[in-house]
Amino acid sequence: EQPYRCEECRKTFNQSSHLFHHQNIHRGEQPFFCPDCGKGFIQRCNLITHCCIHTGESSYECPECGKSFNQSSHLVTHQRMHTRDRPYECPECGKSFTQNSALTSH
Repeated sequence: EQPYRCEECRKTFNQSSHLFHHQNIHRGEQPFFCPDCGKGFIQRCNLITHCCIHTGESSYECPECGKSFNQSSHLVTHQRMHTRDRPYECPECGKSFTQNSALTSH
């Protein structure tokens, strides 16, 4: 159950704190800034992930080609290119995609 609903876009959340952070999108608030490039972020965890770009840190490496990522989800998405895994299928036409966002856009 996801009892917390954003009145702006109707998206629902299972925790009030998640709704609060989400609402920063609508308010245009980005309280966390990168000290190296000044890019703003809605959540601290996104800033921390971003900072790996400047330090060169990346803890997730593709065993197939050696490309590195600072988020495990990005590695998983990348690996689908090697495996040709397309887990997101359009129920209307049958076309499949590597990412849910691509299916949604379709």
